[in-house]
Amino acid sequence: MTRPELVVDIECETGEGPLWHPDEELLYWADIPRGRIYRYDPAADDHDLVYEDDEERIGGFTFQTDGSLLLFQEAGAVRRLDQSSGTVDTVVERDPERFHERFNDVIADPEGRVFAGVMPDTERDVPGRLYRLDTDGTFELVRECVLPNGMGFTGDRSGFYFTDTGEVDPDCPGYIYRYDYDRDSGEISNVETFLDASGIEGFPDGMTVDSEDHVWSAFWDGGKLIRFAPDGTRETTVEFDPRKVSSVTFAGEGYETAYVTTACVETRETEGEGAGSLYRLDLGVTGREEFRSDIEV
Repeated sequence: MTRPELVVDIECETGEGPLWHPDEELLYWADIPRGRIYRYDPAADDHDLVYEDDEERIGGFTFQTDGSLLLFQEAGAVRRLDQSSGTVDTVVERDPERFHERFNDVIADPEGRVFAGVMPDTERDVPGRLYRLDTDGTFELVRECVLPNGMGFTGDRSGFYFTDTGEVDPDCPGYIYRYDYDRDSGEISNVETFLDASGIEGFPDGMTVDSEDHVWSAFWDGGKLIRFAPDGTRETTVEFDPRKVSSVTFAGEGYETAYVTTACVETRETEGEGAGSLYRLDLGVTGREEFRSDIEV
């Protein structure tokens, strides 16, 4: 295992949702509050800004089966970005009466649906929520929560992980739950607590599942990435200079390289050296290709 290597030194306010695009051999990630999508080319060791929305935040994105990006933004809005042409088409219109806040963390399932979290609206006492966007473009409420975050699937596709971060309540450290997952219907059921983060500094945030079915969870305000065995046992901890470690994914031809996003909400003096940057490291294990969305557009 190597130490984290800073590969893109920028101060993302909330760097999040890294995803490897195998067709392009590029890594994409978002800066949520600034409505930006970046991409990094490991071969050229260079990055660029792919897209910026001055009016709406981008809570997460997936890759569609055609390679385009599906952006999950404000108040239920979902848009398709064709990065080759720069065109953006609305797939699902805004619905502020139903979706009071922006999306936060999304993941495509094996059948092209998308599980998408929505932030809580604390001013109106509306809790966080987890929705499922079906391939016909309709949303279904899956569950209420505190603050929806990282998600993943077990290797046999029978289990679904969901992180509920307790950031809005200092007394609630956050949890990772595991559900039975029905691939045919997209339904999740029979919830069990995979991780109670009590006693761990920080809050569980973005996550991924490696090829050995272990969970890697990034800890916001904890300055670390932690690997958990399938039974929830804590196995490995990787320390970072930035305090806000936000998410992780595997990338490369054999998914042998991990990339980790971080955040710089305030300043690097308070958040840690390199806060907001993209990091790379060898975790000694490979990952898997993420599923693609297949939403009608």
